[in-house]
Amino acid sequence: MGLIEGNRAADFDVKKYGAKADGKSDDNKAIESAWKEACVAPKESMVVIPKGNYMVGAVKFQGPCQAPITIKIDGTLKAPADPAKFKSQDSWIVFNNVNGLTVEGGTFDGQGAVAWSKNDCAKTGTCNSLPINLAFNKVTNSVIRNITSLNSKLFHMNILNCKNVTFQRTTIDAPESSLNTDGIHIGRSTGVNITDAAIKTGDDCVSLGDGCQQVNIEKVTCGPGHGISVGSLGKYQNEQPVEGITVRNCTITNTMNGIRVKTWPASTVGLARSLSFDNIVMNNVSTPILIDQQYCPYGQCKAEVPSRVKISDVSFNAIKGTSATQLAVKLSCSKGTPCENVALNDVNLVYHGTNGTAISECANVQPKLTGNLFPPVCSVSSH
Repeated sequence: MGLIEGNRAADFDVKKYGAKADGKSDDNKAIESAWKEACVAPKESMVVIPKGNYMVGAVKFQGPCQAPITIKIDGTLKAPADPAKFKSQDSWIVFNNVNGLTVEGGTFDGQGAVAWSKNDCAKTGTCNSLPINLAFNKVTNSVIRNITSLNSKLFHMNILNCKNVTFQRTTIDAPESSLNTDGIHIGRSTGVNITDAAIKTGDDCVSLGDGCQQVNIEKVTCGPGHGISVGSLGKYQNEQPVEGITVRNCTITNTMNGIRVKTWPASTVGLARSLSFDNIVMNNVSTPILIDQQYCPYGQCKAEVPSRVKISDVSFNAIKGTSATQLAVKLSCSKGTPCENVALNDVNLVYHGTNGTAISECANVQPKLTGNLFPPVCSVSSH
């Protein structure tokens, strides 16, 4: 159905493969068929998903493909609301093992409200039973532009084992009450760029798991949500180092936490270094600056055993705005492996509560302090 024209194959329109776009029929077979034919085209090809509402069960865009491939989406893809329909894979839309992928546009509606009511992560400590909206596995040298993820049942986007992938102008939207709906989670990936993202969700706006290297997060607005996090680290065996992370020119509003680095107590051995947080505006954010090496969300940890994740070379520069909590800066490092080479420059976080001005708290860290700092940081270092 796709013809070769000049340097690229003709478009592969999912309507020609039987997609109904009526919001009721399952169009995943039509979409996968168009993809499969485009993927084997010897020249650059494009899958087109025209305007309309496409009800789709689990979809897998499986590579490798013969040539670079674009998916142009003008329509809305809707997931079945019932989480029981997802036994076949742990994610709804999966891009797997594709090099030279471009995704342009599209709204991905996870219809997650029913799933959130069934989420029991806090009780069980695991949330494996719900699907992620968009999974990018082993995607390389690719650009994802102008996509929107709505109301995902679990994470909106999971980027795993990817290399040289840029996400431009991403919109993520779910209510503050939606459980475990991390906006963009990145793990074991190198050279990932997130620019111009607007994220409103019920968990971390962006979270970076182990093995993230050279990740650049820029011009992100976050809130509601839980801020931008490195970690949590140290929960599993053989975690890979996190290094070369830059978060800059972001605005975080009405969130639980701002920018944080979190590791589990009694952890496996790990490493997080070369983390730069630069020019971040905080609007009514709880604990805007946080290093937490005793992270234990469900209370099922040996909190007294120090974390063995080594945190070093961390800079917080030009972090300004308002704190929703009196504790504005908390640097709680591990007594087993204290933080090294943590620097703060030009921090101004104001607290407007009735019980006094903003304060900081420090343990097992001796940061390098420059510029104007409010609240005063680690003025009395507790060890």
